[in-house]
Amino acid sequence: MDAGKRRTLGTLAGLALTGVASGNEVMATRPIPSGGERLPVIGLGTWQSFDVGGDAAARAPLKEVMRRFFAGGGRVVDSSPMYGSSESVVGSLCDALGICEPLFMATKVYTQGRDEGIRQMQRSIERMRAGHMDLMQVHNLVDVEAHTRTLREWKAAKRVRHIGITHYAAHAYAEVERWLKTKQYDFLQINYSLGESASEKRLLPLARELGVAVIANRPFAEGALFRRVRGKALPAWAAELGIASWAQYFLKWIVSHPAVTCTIPGTGKAEHMADNLKAGFGPLPDAAQRRRMAQAYAAL
Repeated sequence: MDAGKRRTLGTLAGLALTGVASGNEVMATRPIPSGGERLPVIGLGTWQSFDVGGDAAARAPLKEVMRRFFAGGGRVVDSSPMYGSSESVVGSLCDALGICEPLFMATKVYTQGRDEGIRQMQRSIERMRAGHMDLMQVHNLVDVEAHTRTLREWKAAKRVRHIGITHYAAHAYAEVERWLKTKQYDFLQINYSLGESASEKRLLPLARELGVAVIANRPFAEGALFRRVRGKALPAWAAELGIASWAQYFLKWIVSHPAVTCTIPGTGKAEHMADNLKAGFGPLPDAAQRRRMAQAYAAL
């Protein structure tokens, strides 16, 4: 075993000892349908919160976010060249922590033209220090035909492990559905939450039928869910599901949908990261409990 690998394993061991998981608990996982690899249900999004450039003071709390995320069982980290410096910040922090290799790295291509797409994806892999990219996605269907051709070639050449498409708004669902039906993708990333649940009508069932993994973005609807519950107590029965905060309530509802593989709440605060992770532990609501949760939220 070389010295670099020993250093990495030593770092991982230290992280495991200080994780937010307690006892022998392990975060719930879901399989990627196209290959069977299991992913923890709570991931990490990097839009806005990780766009801090080289500011050391701004990076320090993000390093703790990443440390707690990994120690608590999180693995999926999602970014994009659209997110300013986020890819580079993720790469630098995970390298400093020695956790780049075991993370499931996901990013996107967000530009016009095949050649520029290739250049952008190469830069993203370098910035995230991924070695290879676990998941490359066409962001918001921008030039989706050209980039899909490239991604299929890259997947065949093992330059990326999985490919996908993304969007965040209901007005694009018909086009998302059309591309999903071409059966070229391993992943769909789409908005899904108690505040934006329209994707469960057609897209989530279609993804499940086609064997496509689903990453749920915008899990808090850009903060709208928290604004709605501000000053309101959790339902007493939420404790039966191990729910101790509204963030856990919202996230457990999402990841208990049978089509959802994981969700990617973003945060720049370590205490919020620790709270989010707890949604991946303990019982997940069944169909009846999910309906009760949705009804309780709608009644607020």
